[in-house]
Amino acid sequence: MKNILAYGDSLTWGYDAASEARHPLEVRWPSVLAGGLNMPVQMIAEGLNGRTTVFDDYSAASERNGAKMLPSVLATHEPLDLVIMMLGTNDMRPHICGNAAGSAAGIGRLISIVKTFPYKSYHAVPRILVVSPPLAERGGDKFANHVMQGASSLSRQYADAYKLVADEHDVAFLDAAKFVDPDPMDGFHLDQENTIKLGKALIPMVSELLAE
Repeated sequence: MKNILAYGDSLTWGYDAASEARHPLEVRWPSVLAGGLNMPVQMIAEGLNGRTTVFDDYSAASERNGAKMLPSVLATHEPLDLVIMMLGTNDMRPHICGNAAGSAAGIGRLISIVKTFPYKSYHAVPRILVVSPPLAERGGDKFANHVMQGASSLSRQYADAYKLVADEHDVAFLDAAKFVDPDPMDGFHLDQENTIKLGKALIPMVSELLAE
């Protein structure tokens, strides 16, 4: 049995912009990924609406800083064979970070936390897969677009920035924007079709990582 941690934000949680509820469990990308792997896995989907890479959001009612939460999540769920992290969409907000370099540095910090966490002596350090977030587009009336002001152009810088950090840390990388399109209802969440597409897109790389 392989243990996989999917560490992300509302795109991992399964937020549905149309209903403002949650996608059914079976269509969320972690579930689709787990179901498509030709091996027994335990998929731990740790998605939180509004989660950032390493930045505090003092406008939120709950802790959203991914770096502050990650050590407790690792301790809760070890042993882990693979950690998939897809964060950065919320960093695009001007009051959070608002630049790709800052988010990439945040991802680098999360990678370091996973690699240096004091796991139990009989637990190996998990493999890591960094997924850069999908593109953001100006959405419809379902979302107050000023909150994501500038995200459309900014989101196009993320894949290159994340790839550099992933290469520096010698971890796997996938660009989600090559496989999915944002829901036009708000411009940055994923509808059912695209969250399924993301899960399927991850299957080949995850299969390879778990086989190594």
